[in-house]
Amino acid sequence: MEFKNPAQLRRIADVSTAAPKTMTRRERLDRWAELLARNPGRVLKTLEEIEFRPSRERAAMRADNSPLSVAYADPVLREEGLRSDRLGDATAFFSISEHQAHRVVCSCLNGRTIESGRAAQKVRAIARGTHEMLAGAAIAAMIGAPLFLYFF
Repeated sequence: MEFKNPAQLRRIADVSTAAPKTMTRRERLDRWAELLARNPGRVLKTLEEIEFRPSRERAAMRADNSPLSVAYADPVLREEGLRSDRLGDATAFFSISEHQAHRVVCSCLNGRTIESGRAAQKVRAIARGTHEMLAGAAIAAMIGAPLFLYFF
């Protein structure tokens, strides 16, 4: 093996000292959604009633064959820094709130299982920011419908 200093290497190769490009939050979420959408009929397990667990226990929650394990199985996301398929690691890595993760992986909203394609739709909605708009529209409809009927 021959040793060359950085100046010598620059003469014979393109040498970059810049840090490798990392994915943006949107790119990480889009990648997760893409992984889920590859097999849309795949049945994945959800996490049991996240909201009723203490915070420390919630962060450690995981399940084999869950939407989170699909993300963790991807070498690209692991290389980017996804540390495990635990809820706390996923919320930190994807920069999502527990409420947002709850919509994708909790059993109270999805049942004991969720089809991968449906999970992909939910992740895409989080990436686009449309999940809050849909929730707001649903709440407005529930409140507005009785008021509308009262006046007409």
